Amino acid sequence: MQSDADTLAFNGINGSTGDYLLPAMTAEAVAALAGGQRPDRDQLDELQWRRDQTEPHFRAMPDIDTRDLAQTGWGVVFAHGADPAVREALGELLEHRREQAASRDESLYREFTGPDAYRPGESKNGFLARHGAGPGPVDPRNVPYYLLLVSDPAAIPYTVQHELDVAYAVGRIHFDELDDYRKYARSVVAAERDEPALPQAAVFFGVTNPDDRATEQSTRYLIEPLAEEMARPQTGWDVQTVTGTNATRPRLQALLGGAETPALLFTASHGVGFEREDPRQFSHQGALLCQEWPGRRSWGSKAIPEDFYLAGDHIRDDARLLGLVAFHFACYSAGTPQWDDFAHRRGGRFERDEIAPGAFVAGLPKRLLAHRNGGALAVVGHVERAWGCSFLWEEAGPQLAVFKAMLQQLMAGYPVGAAVEFLNERYAELAVTLSRILYDKQYGTAVNPLFLSKLWTANNDARGWAVVGDPAVRLKARAATGHAAIGRWSTGHLLGPGRPDRDG
Repeated sequence: MQSDADTLAFNGINGSTGDYLLPAMTAEAVAALAGGQRPDRDQLDELQWRRDQTEPHFRAMPDIDTRDLAQTGWGVVFAHGADPAVREALGELLEHRREQAASRDESLYREFTGPDAYRPGESKNGFLARHGAGPGPVDPRNVPYYLLLVSDPAAIPYTVQHELDVAYAVGRIHFDELDDYRKYARSVVAAERDEPALPQAAVFFGVTNPDDRATEQSTRYLIEPLAEEMARPQTGWDVQTVTGTNATRPRLQALLGGAETPALLFTASHGVGFEREDPRQFSHQGALLCQEWPGRRSWGSKAIPEDFYLAGDHIRDDARLLGLVAFHFACYSAGTPQWDDFAHRRGGRFERDEIAPGAFVAGLPKRLLAHRNGGALAVVGHVERAWGCSFLWEEAGPQLAVFKAMLQQLMAGYPVGAAVEFLNERYAELAVTLSRILYDKQYGTAVNPLFLSKLWTANNDARGWAVVGDPAVRLKARAATGHAAIGRWSTGHLLGPGRPDRDG
């Protein structure tokens, strides 16, 4: 989110119309939307408890190493009535995780299926209570710290995933074809047992569309400084930026399965959303809009063609993705809920719009994870819309500590779910502050609308991060041998310890 005069601009492009997913709004209008949110008391208590922890990050119990599944445990959660064939298709991964988690204590590997499965309409607290777990530090003997939800988000809602993520390291997979579960299971096991397939390289890909504040700022204040920080010699990683005129769809396609594929890819762009009635919504929602889009002023109000964005359909059949972990700062890049997170005031009351016939996982991460040649290990993206306040707080300037800490942990060999906890901690802090302000506002306390609008969008943004894939996967890449090893990457800029070169 950015300010310009008295308006706030937001990320995301409507692929059906060419307009922004949310038009520029005044701070007062956004603050009015925030008034439609009501805090959940139980959730607030847990968020407050987590925020008050004295440890640098809240994870499992203090004496547990989150890199060791034999200490943290690992569990898979199915929805009630799930097809047993899905569990069978995941058999190779489940047996692999059983060997790791139950090597010293059999209770640390759990399959929540049959009577133990998630039940329709069950709350997060209800599910945990049935298995002997309540608020507080995770005791993996009751419910393991790493939890893989195997379900579409209609059966196990995104809200439950977000709430579990407050204390647990949670990921989700859901595929359209039974064989895709088998492909993903095979990829994870192969990546962990065999020699690394990808180089120890990280690429930061930042789109800067003309006359577009959102992408200009995400490249300037997120992609470039984050890449500079990660390129410091002590990380041991080769780091590259691809920005400006180089951030095209063919370039991104080459980074997602071509000869240039790194072990770690971090992108920032508009995510493409579609109208509920648009036939492209299910397959292309959350696609990454690239440099080909000439900007809203030049393009006008007309549908966005496929040539401008990268969706799952555009990943090549001969792509080589085994071992990749990707982060996408883009709207809907992880998935789409059925109902808009933004309550609109109509006729004196707040109502939410139905933005899709049902909640679903985005097509791009599904394609990346279940590729026939070996898929990516995990994709971290957004459910619903992404906001610039993730990295830019206007009074304080760029805020990259959360992203830097997350990437440092990931590059150091921590599982994805543990590294993403830094994002969850930010959500806990924002949610507690926002809930208290909204509570006071109900009783007449005056609140600065600009502050409330920023806090509300920041809270929604922090809550929306989600892992698509097994949260226990981790980067395993070939050791870097210097810049010469990736010298074939002819566009973009290799970074050294100093400031990166800039594209335009």
